[in-house]
Amino acid sequence: MSFFKSIFSKEKKETLDKGLEKSKTSFFDKLSKAVAGKSKVDDDVLDNLEEVLVSSDVGVNTTLKIIDRIEARVAKDKYLGTDELNQILREEIAGLLSETHSGNASEFHIPSGKKPYVIMVVGVNGVGKTTTIGKLAFQFKKAGKKVILGAADTFRAAAIDQLQIWADRTEVPIVKQSMGSDPASVAFDTLQSAVKQDADVVIIDTAGRLHNKVNLMNELTKVKRVMQKVIPEAPHEVLLVLDGSTGQNAFEQAKQFTAATEVTSLAVTKLDGTAKGGVVIGISDQFQIPVKYIGVGEGMEDLQVFNKLEFVDSFFK
Repeated sequence: MSFFKSIFSKEKKETLDKGLEKSKTSFFDKLSKAVAGKSKVDDDVLDNLEEVLVSSDVGVNTTLKIIDRIEARVAKDKYLGTDELNQILREEIAGLLSETHSGNASEFHIPSGKKPYVIMVVGVNGVGKTTTIGKLAFQFKKAGKKVILGAADTFRAAAIDQLQIWADRTEVPIVKQSMGSDPASVAFDTLQSAVKQDADVVIIDTAGRLHNKVNLMNELTKVKRVMQKVIPEAPHEVLLVLDGSTGQNAFEQAKQFTAATEVTSLAVTKLDGTAKGGVVIGISDQFQIPVKYIGVGEGMEDLQVFNKLEFVDSFFK
């Protein structure tokens, strides 16, 4: 019986378990060494556990919070066996994630009363931004929504071409201009088109360069301002895509982007090919911005709505 009552489909849960396999194996190999020869959780075990969590890309600050929580449990319960450590970690990390993530969604949905619902997607090149947009379009369309894509990453010709491939694959319309066009102009056209076509969801791709934070900030601010001429409250969501396989580098990117624009949600991709899945725990805790989606495979269905309880259950299974 799963520790948490599952609201995932069996198939989704199996994909998640498989996607986190490398992270889990690596973590438990380290954890078993950390508690070898010990029967109770003492200072030595906690020191070793701290090392395990940091080396599993959970991040220093989040690791210290987890250790504090476990120390409090040890003080309260007087004796905790190392055989209980897995269960305790599972409970305390779920508790920590609950502070950032209210609710526990499992389906792709958009808030009612906002039509079209505008998502502006940001992130550096190579993190899986365009792929994430394509998979989001697929999932929203599958949920019965009318979706339009906007190719506002006009800095790279490849970005426009890639988004076109995803638009063809998912059979959703795309608004684009030539390479080098003004990104704000593309966003403006996309929103006008979405209003005319009575679309439910608009997903706007933006340039993925970080070499100059001021330029990035100015560009994203301009894109937002121009969108608001069509839909005053747009964008409703600014989704930052991060590559989970880069571990601590993903933290750095999150820092840069949250400083450059107001990020409201996160997607962490490429978790299936890495042992750095712990980065999801650290990122969701440190930035106090909800991780909304995780990528656990290459298939169209392998972008999942992040469900904190299912994630922790798969990680500590």
